[in-house]
Amino acid sequence: KQKTAYEIPKRDWSSDVCSSDLRGIPVSTGVCVGKILILGQQRAAISRQEISESDVPHQLERLEQGLLTTRQQLHEIQQQVTQAMGAKDASIFEAHVLVLDDPTLLEGVTRMIAEEKVTAEWAFHVVAERFAKTLEALPDDYLRERIADLRDVAARVVNNLLGHEEAVDVARLKEPCIVIAHDLAPSTTARLDKKMVLGFGTDVGGKTSHTAIMARSLRIPAVVGLQDASHKLHNGQTALLDGFNGLVILSPTDQTLFEYGQIEQRQKGFEERLREIHDQPAVTLDGAQITLSANVEEAADSAEVKLAGGEGVGLFRTEFLFLNRSTLPSEEEQYQAYRQVAAELKPAPVIIRTLDLGGDKLPTFVGVAQDAAEMNPFLGWRAIRFCLQESAIFRAQLRAILRASAEGNVKIMYPMISGLEELTQSNELVEQCKAELRAAGVPFDENLEIGAMIEIPSAVMIADSLAKRVKFFSIGTNDLIQYTLAVDRLNEKIAYLYDPTHPAVLKLIKQTVDAAHRHGIWVGVCGEMASDPAMVPLLLGLGVDELSTTPPLVPPIKYIVRRLKLAECTELANFALECESSAEILTRSQALVSRAAPDLFGGRA
Repeated sequence: KQKTAYEIPKRDWSSDVCSSDLRGIPVSTGVCVGKILILGQQRAAISRQEISESDVPHQLERLEQGLLTTRQQLHEIQQQVTQAMGAKDASIFEAHVLVLDDPTLLEGVTRMIAEEKVTAEWAFHVVAERFAKTLEALPDDYLRERIADLRDVAARVVNNLLGHEEAVDVARLKEPCIVIAHDLAPSTTARLDKKMVLGFGTDVGGKTSHTAIMARSLRIPAVVGLQDASHKLHNGQTALLDGFNGLVILSPTDQTLFEYGQIEQRQKGFEERLREIHDQPAVTLDGAQITLSANVEEAADSAEVKLAGGEGVGLFRTEFLFLNRSTLPSEEEQYQAYRQVAAELKPAPVIIRTLDLGGDKLPTFVGVAQDAAEMNPFLGWRAIRFCLQESAIFRAQLRAILRASAEGNVKIMYPMISGLEELTQSNELVEQCKAELRAAGVPFDENLEIGAMIEIPSAVMIADSLAKRVKFFSIGTNDLIQYTLAVDRLNEKIAYLYDPTHPAVLKLIKQTVDAAHRHGIWVGVCGEMASDPAMVPLLLGLGVDELSTTPPLVPPIKYIVRRLKLAECTELANFALECESSAEILTRSQALVSRAAPDLFGGRA
C-alpha cells in the first residue's frame, strides 16, 4: 500500500514538546515508541603510521585485498536488498561499487602509499575524505547527498584493512528499539531488522539521501538532521519518534501518547477516503478539471504512478539515466527506458525532459571535457546549454525519445530555456533527428508535442514568443524562485529568503499562464510548489492547468483539489497578486486548504 507524506497532520507541537526534545527533518512517515539504541559512538581511531620502502608492496597488496573484501560485502548486501526490497533499492549499491573502481581515488591512494610511505588504511581514509570535502563544497544537493555513500564505502574499506567488525550488528538485535546515530550508512540501513528497529534518527542527512530513500522503502519512521542527538541521548531512554513532523519526544507523557493514538485512528479513515478517490478525476467542486500527473526518475517508477492514481507523467527526469555509472547510456538503452514508461502508462501522457545535466551535475566519468570548476554552476554550463554544445549526446537522446514516441503518448520538453535562440536550435535538432529516422524507416510520432520549462525570469518575459513555438509550458518553481530571488535554498544562512509566496514569484507564474493561454497552450507546474498542499489553491487560482508531483503525494493533492472551488481559489489569487506580504498570502492559502480539507489535518480546521 502506497503511503502518503501527509497521513498524519503536520501540527504545532510546541505546547507539548519540551526543550530537551529534538526537531529534525521528516524523511519517512510513521510514529513509533521505544527505547533508544545509540550506534557508532565507539569508532576506531585511524592514525598516521609510516612504513619503510620495503613495506610499500605489502601495503599495496593489503589495499587490493581490502578492496576485494569490500566488493564481496557490497555484492552480498545488494543481493539481500534485492530479495527484501527489490532491484530498484538494490541499485543504490551500484554507486558504492563504482567508488571502489574510481581510478582517480585509487590512484591517489596508491600514490600516497608509495610517496609518503604510509599504511593503506591511512592513505585510503585521507584521500577519500579529501573527495568528500570537495563534494561538500558543491551547491548541488544531489551530489552532496552522495557524500554519505563515499564515506560508507571508505569506512568499510578501512574497517576491512584494520580487521574491525561492527560493534552492534543491526541485523541481529535482541529487542525492539529506536536507533539513533550521527549518520546511518546506506549499507547499514539496508540491513536493519524491521522487527527490531522501530524507527531511526540521525544527526545529519537530507530527504534525498540514499539512507532516507531506503527508510521509505523499509516503511519505518525516520527523522534526519537532528544535529547532535547521538551525543545528547542515551541508550535505554524511552522516546517517541514522529516521522511526520520530524520530532523525537523524550519520555512522552500519557497525554502525548493518547493524542498520537487518536490521530492515527482518524488517519485510518482518511486513508480509506484516499483509496475511494483513486480512480476519480482531480476536479473542483465547481467543475474545473485539473490534470494531476507524477514526477518519475526511472522506468520502474511507472508502477508507482499507477498505484498513486496519477494521470500520466508530468516530468521524467532523464538525467538519472546518466548518473552513477562509468559510461554514457546508449541510444538503445535510453529508448528502452522511455518506451517502457510510455507503454505501461498509455494512453496517459508521458512528458520526457531532456537532460538537465551539466556544471556540477556532470560526472567526471562521462567522458566530456570540462574546464576548471565553475564559480557558480547554477548559472553555468548546464541543462539545454550543455545539450546544445554536446550535440552528439543530445541527438542520441532526442532519437531515443522520438523512437519511444511511436507508443503515441510521449511528449518532450526542454529545461532551462532562457531565450528564443535556444528553443529554435533545439527544435531544429529535433527536426534533423526526425529526418534521420524517417529516412531509415524507423517509426515515431510525427505529431510529437514539444514544450518548454519556464525556470528563468527571462523566459517569463518572452513567454509570448516562446508560446508561439511550443505546445505547452511546465513551470519549474524550484529554479524560478531561486533565480528570481537570488537565493540558494541550500545555503542555511539565507534559506529563509527562499519564498514560494513572494509576490514577485506569483506574478511571474501569472504572466506565464496568461501568455500561454493567449496562444492556446496549457501550463503545468512540476516543481515543489505542486507538492505543497498550501500552494494548491494559489496555483489553481493563478490558472495552472496541470500539477505534477511525486507519486506518493498524488492522492492527498487530488483530495485537496476535489474539496476546493475554483472561484474561491481565483479570489485568493487575485488577493495575492495585489498583496505586498508573502506571509499574509501564505496564511490565507493555508487557511483555505484547512477549511476545505480538514481531514488532511486530523479533522482540525
